[in-house]
Amino acid sequence: MKNIASILVLIFVFTFTIQAQKKKGYKPQLTINQQTSLKVKQMTLALDLSDKQQQQLTPLLRAEITFRQAAIEKRKEARKQKKRPSSDEIYAIKSQELDNKISMKRSMKNILNKTQFETFKKMYKQRIKKKKGKELRQRSTKK
Repeated sequence: MKNIASILVLIFVFTFTIQAQKKKGYKPQLTINQQTSLKVKQMTLALDLSDKQQQQLTPLLRAEITFRQAAIEKRKEARKQKKRPSSDEIYAIKSQELDNKISMKRSMKNILNKTQFETFKKMYKQRIKKKKGKELRQRSTKK
């Protein structure tokens, strides 16, 4: 009887733990303009941007956010249709993303001064490291 009770408790705890891990937090959907203004303000705080630099960054960030949201919507639509991209499509997507990153980095180099650009590069590397760590944690929990 004790064995059965302990097994039931163990199953209940295991099930409860799995359900708790599946819950995701609420994330509000912001408009492109809202996201752009927040990003400019964050960069202003981190890099001590002037008003002119803020005005130069706004259209760049708006274009980047628009491109990213379009790509997300395209992936969602493909996922709904359960369609996998071909290797040529994957190559084109990755190539476009890298081209966008290169042009963004060049633009940032023209807008920012040397110390601001160095700080920007450090921030970018930290963001990439954090993103990769998050992806690894998500992959390990899906297995």
